Amino acid sequence: MDNDYKTSKEAFVSGMTGSSVGHINMVSLSALISIALYSALKTRLPTSKHLHFLGEVLLLIAPLLASVTVFANAPGKLCLILLVPTLLLLLLPRREAGPYLPSSLTHSRASSRDSTALKDGNISGIISIPPLPALTTYRSHMLLLTFLCILAVDFPVFPRSLAKCETFGASMMDLGVGAFVFSQGIVSAIPLVKNPQHLTEPLLPKVTVVLRKCSPLLLLGLLRTISVKGTEYPEHVTEYGVHWNFFITLALIPILQVLLHPAMIHLPISLLGVLVAISHQLALSTGGLQRFVLEAPRVGVISANKEGIVSVTGYLAIHLLGLSTGTLVLAPTPSYFKRRRQQLARPPTAPPRPRTPSSDSDSDDETPAPSPAPVLEQRRENDKTATELCSYAVLWWVFLGALKLFGIGGGISRRMVNIQYIIWVAAYNTTFLLGYLVLDLFFFPSPLSKSVYSPTSKLKVHPDPDMLKATRHLRGRDHGAGGSAPALLEAINKNGLVLFLLANVMTGLINLSMQTMYMSDWSAMIVLSLYAFSISAIAWTCRHRRLWKF
Repeated sequence: MDNDYKTSKEAFVSGMTGSSVGHINMVSLSALISIALYSALKTRLPTSKHLHFLGEVLLLIAPLLASVTVFANAPGKLCLILLVPTLLLLLLPRREAGPYLPSSLTHSRASSRDSTALKDGNISGIISIPPLPALTTYRSHMLLLTFLCILAVDFPVFPRSLAKCETFGASMMDLGVGAFVFSQGIVSAIPLVKNPQHLTEPLLPKVTVVLRKCSPLLLLGLLRTISVKGTEYPEHVTEYGVHWNFFITLALIPILQVLLHPAMIHLPISLLGVLVAISHQLALSTGGLQRFVLEAPRVGVISANKEGIVSVTGYLAIHLLGLSTGTLVLAPTPSYFKRRRQQLARPPTAPPRPRTPSSDSDSDDETPAPSPAPVLEQRRENDKTATELCSYAVLWWVFLGALKLFGIGGGISRRMVNIQYIIWVAAYNTTFLLGYLVLDLFFFPSPLSKSVYSPTSKLKVHPDPDMLKATRHLRGRDHGAGGSAPALLEAINKNGLVLFLLANVMTGLINLSMQTMYMSDWSAMIVLSLYAFSISAIAWTCRHRRLWKF
């Protein structure tokens, strides 16, 4: 690559000060409204299977691309363009859906016994985790915005205010890195929710398993460093350092999380995340790490990669807050994991009498258990989950406001991952996950996703466990029943990491083949549209198989 162009390109993406939190929220709001428009179409008008893929690209991908390019400086206009047809569609009557099974809310003796055990935290088996469409949509949109931004930032059509900030400031790309880690934390809660006793298992075997899983990421990080240096690809050194990159950070965080399992037995994970964030901020402010990051010359391996090394603790705090959110949204009830954790923290007593609820033995659970345990079917009370998420969203936004009011941390800094950045990432992701969950409850209501109470006894009515098992294969098949996210978003979520790698490779090839910095807006939009369509097409083609499980 020409040295003059490389120098100009590095200057093109350096020295940014960002935008505002409110502006980023407005840019992101178009993603929520696009889902509302898609859901309104699905529930009000008949759809054609022949145009399924193209329709989802137009409704779900195009608004995201427009929000970070041509409408980035006027996000309200895009939101209005999407909102008007959505409201008009809501005036139409809903399409008739199949009636719910009469026995779906039968209060049987088995359901009463299992629901009481669930409330008391005395379930000894491994629970199954049904799909959560809102989580799939949230993760897919986060991945899509990441894919789009890492290439769009190289074109002038992408506003500089959304590019990564040099030191302090809030931008869309700054947020994307934290959102990726937060999302990783959410899905890392799956083995803990399925079997909370996983926290009490010996550390060494767990660390060995995680190291084996994360070794490909470490290898990818090394290969990326070699390829960037070998091709003289433009790089932003103050982002992670000279040799460090995001893949190395992603590989280290799960290992550190496993080492904290003993502490998670006695402390709420959200509190543990906040304590890590406060400790990290103290190290920055009073321990001299902030001065080290901003002022130390790059004379050795440590100082050459000071941003990447120092920020790992901050990203661990974000991961823990995401992990805490995962224990809320993936469990049957928001308090389920809390009760099981408290049960583990109690001194050992006489073992409870074993309970053997009727359950089939087939399960996709891959979490090792100390002994064979029945897999229990539980429905998820999404209305309670939404209320809990709302509480946390308010808490994080208030916390962020207090930090800004008292000037703690000196502002949002992705470069150091300080406490303001950590709490901002938690507030943003919790809020938008809540938004997707509320949309799902509104457009696809189901008695199996809400708390239902008897009009006579005022007691909660629980579905029959036998019915839950019998209809397991039906849930997730029809979006009209609220069982799944849009097919394209499910495909992207299924192979998210592989697509992320592919997006990085495609971004590199495009930048090496053309001088993106000097392209007109129309030319840039054509390239970006073809890029987005290609990734979507690959995801769609591979939607029935997982290419790499991490």
